[in-house]
Amino acid sequence: MSSQLATRVDDIEAERFRENTRLLGTTPSDALRIFVAAFNAHRGFPFDVRLPEPSVEPFATERDAQSFSDHLALRMMNDAR
Repeated sequence: MSSQLATRVDDIEAERFRENTRLLGTTPSDALRIFVAAFNAHRGFPFDVRLPEPSVEPFATERDAQSFSDHLALRMMNDAR
């Protein structure tokens, strides 16, 4: 016995998926079966799922920080109009 799973994806993503599975010598159906088996074996995603670390650099000087803050405040006030 087997079950059918279905989902909808963007047309461009679907085409890229088909082409990539073809280049790997497999089919979209087999790729999804492999993913489901790996997902179940790992009891979750078989790869890290997380947000990237934000790249925040400190201001060189307090004056730079104040200038940034002033510019941001002015932009927010203009956007609110």
